[in-house]
Amino acid sequence: MIKSGTYASPPCMATEVDPAYFDPLSVDPQQARDVARWRRAERTRLAGLREGLGQAGRAQVSDRIAGHLGRVLTERGVRRGCVLSGYWPIKGEPDLRPALADLHRAGVTIALPVVETRAAPLVFRQWTPETRLVRGDWNIPVPPPDANALTPDIALAPCLGWDEACFRLGLGGGYFDRTLAALAPRPLTIGIALDVAHLPTIFPQPHDIPLDLILTEDGVAATRTDK
Repeated sequence: MIKSGTYASPPCMATEVDPAYFDPLSVDPQQARDVARWRRAERTRLAGLREGLGQAGRAQVSDRIAGHLGRVLTERGVRRGCVLSGYWPIKGEPDLRPALADLHRAGVTIALPVVETRAAPLVFRQWTPETRLVRGDWNIPVPPPDANALTPDIALAPCLGWDEACFRLGLGGGYFDRTLAALAPRPLTIGIALDVAHLPTIFPQPHDIPLDLILTEDGVAATRTDK
């Protein structure tokens, strides 16, 4: 498992952002710069909260989220042959690899996202517990280039932060939003997050795409209602 780094927690900058940012269609250049600055600070603060859980705390959170995920997938009628995209945890993200292995054994086809072209949609390649991984973008282990490329029916997305409208604050690369914009049909998207990472808003911008639901260690924390 890749070790997480060390983070500092700067003062919250929410009061520095104009309330007009609650309009997701705003494209004012100064507002966009201010939102980007606020998000950078929030990413650092939230990563610090996650790091502060410690290894034992993160393991406990991961187990609880995995239990809730199993129930959500059962309720959604996930079946053998369904393609579910997981993720390889980095920087203290909830570790759902044991759950992915269990789903694989139950007949669900598992994929992992791969950055094959910078600033382009992700590619999803098949993974099994026996897959020999290679180092990909950001040094993340990924399936090799000869692994089957798949289209997910369900996609898990780790979140640094989240809001009740199911918008996700990620690491800032924009890959998941690009991918959702390109996928047709769109998969069921489940954000994996800590309950403490809830934000009143991420100040969504035109490129931000909401997920279908947010899942934390306390269960389903938010469900998209504007579909």
